[in-house]
Amino acid sequence: MSNSQLYPVSNEYRRAQLLDGLWRFQFDPKSEGESEQWASAGLPQPISMPVPASFADLFTEAWQRDYCGDFWYETDVYAQEISADQRYFIRFGSVTHRCRVYLNGKLAGEHEGGFLPVMLDVTGLIHTGCNRLSVLANNELNETSIPCGAVSVKPDGTKLARGYFDFFNYSGIHRSVWFLQMPDAHIHDFSLSYRLDGKNAVISYSVEADGEVSITLRDRDGSIAATADGSSGEMYVKDAHLWQVRNAYLYTLTILTKTHGKVTDRYDTSVGIRTVEIDGNSILVNGQPVYLKGFGKHEDSDMLGRGFNWAVAKRDFECMKWIGANCFRTSHYPYAEEWYQMADQEGFLIIDEVPGVGMMRSFANFMAAGAGKSNGFFGDCPDVDLLQKNHHAAIEEMILRDKNHPSVIAWSIFNEAETITAASHDYFAPLFETARELDPQHRPVTGVLEKTSSPDRCQCWPMMDFICLNRYYGWYISGGDLKDAEAQFIEEMDQWAAKAPDVPFVFTEFGTDTLESLHKLPSVMWSQEYQCEYMDMNFSVFDHYPFVQGELAWNFTDFQTGQGIMRVNGNKKGLFTRQRQPKDAAFTMKKRWEQR
Repeated sequence: MSNSQLYPVSNEYRRAQLLDGLWRFQFDPKSEGESEQWASAGLPQPISMPVPASFADLFTEAWQRDYCGDFWYETDVYAQEISADQRYFIRFGSVTHRCRVYLNGKLAGEHEGGFLPVMLDVTGLIHTGCNRLSVLANNELNETSIPCGAVSVKPDGTKLARGYFDFFNYSGIHRSVWFLQMPDAHIHDFSLSYRLDGKNAVISYSVEADGEVSITLRDRDGSIAATADGSSGEMYVKDAHLWQVRNAYLYTLTILTKTHGKVTDRYDTSVGIRTVEIDGNSILVNGQPVYLKGFGKHEDSDMLGRGFNWAVAKRDFECMKWIGANCFRTSHYPYAEEWYQMADQEGFLIIDEVPGVGMMRSFANFMAAGAGKSNGFFGDCPDVDLLQKNHHAAIEEMILRDKNHPSVIAWSIFNEAETITAASHDYFAPLFETARELDPQHRPVTGVLEKTSSPDRCQCWPMMDFICLNRYYGWYISGGDLKDAEAQFIEEMDQWAAKAPDVPFVFTEFGTDTLESLHKLPSVMWSQEYQCEYMDMNFSVFDHYPFVQGELAWNFTDFQTGQGIMRVNGNKKGLFTRQRQPKDAAFTMKKRWEQR
């Protein structure tokens, strides 16, 4: 595994070849592929499978949709003449949830975690001509994986994934795959941080590279705004154009390396100058308070499942701009890198969330969390040290990948975890410390609290730079009685006001399941009228407390979940349908957000 997470680029020194398309695919329910050497001999009975995409929604049989266990992908990689002064890599945007990668039958590397890149140095394995790339993947869940869950086995031996979370366990190669060629002496990574000096800005930088380093910053017109030499230092930008919320300005950063005066590598990327900090109960971007307006989302769409698609991303941003949003949370895992690139361009803010979800032992966690019913987790987790190790690795990989995006303003370490025991405090404390140590920009660090994590019981909220709450008063609590729900909601918020009045609060989930076809007066739960009334009640509570600095509705769109009596073909809490069409409440939200 390589530590570099730089997004692939092509230029006169680097070659990035996309391997997306139809791959060969085969289920391996008996886990016999390795013993029968499928990586060397080839898949014995493959079918075609698109990459990137989830495999579940492409089939017409239930067992294929719900498949749990080992599965294989295979394709051919064509390499031109191999050069001794070049290095060669295979880069997967993600493989869910774990994988072993083989090239020409030999193990290139393996990775645990399904939402961050897998970067493999295959220099010693690649040869000129056709090479077989094989991927053994596995989508089983357990209490050391993140997200957490379990696997049940039916009498016939079929495995079923049982997630401790409320979204479908989509699996496969969800993001683009690249064959990369770059100089043996090359640029590995870089980090940026910013300081404002009146109308000017100071950029602190650090570059990990082989050779002598020089940096050039250019504005939109291509004019040089700043230069620097050396692997670390500062650049002074006069009359700096700031990256603003919903008004993004991006510079082009060029990093060059030289050996004996000859350029050996170049990397170009877009960067935005902006600062993020917490001041009292305000969230500041470039020193100005910002109220977060937007959504919890999912990477979820028809047929693609969790697979990335540019058209889906474009439509999502257009819908978010139409409604007046400025922010979203990558619930409940880091998204494909292309989402962040678009957010950088559009001026959207991102709360970047690690896959720390399901850390509450319940197969209906959305019910338990929403109603405040919880049980212990970390104190009786069978291998909590391994879980923490995997959690730490995911945080490290997320920050390594996303640290230079101006859109990313905060890191979320978990969603709706058990936080009321001393064991939970001891589990999370070093993870918060890790996030703060790794981020060169020292962004705020937070976590998302469910109902059980009340102000008098939660052991983890003091670790947070701002507090995120998921609350469902009027749905899971006092559903159908908004007056009673509002009273209970205010009672809790008064407790938070007494406990943490000088800390910003952001509501990261609130919403109701709503059928687009159901209208009824007087309103009832699941009707569009009820969703609008529910939103108005929540707005009234939010506006009563000055420390509430954001509202991210749950959810942007309807999304797929596992089957259950509480789910009608998925979670229907979207302000938009799964096909990205607005429900009535979207117009309610649009009116409010355009006035804030």
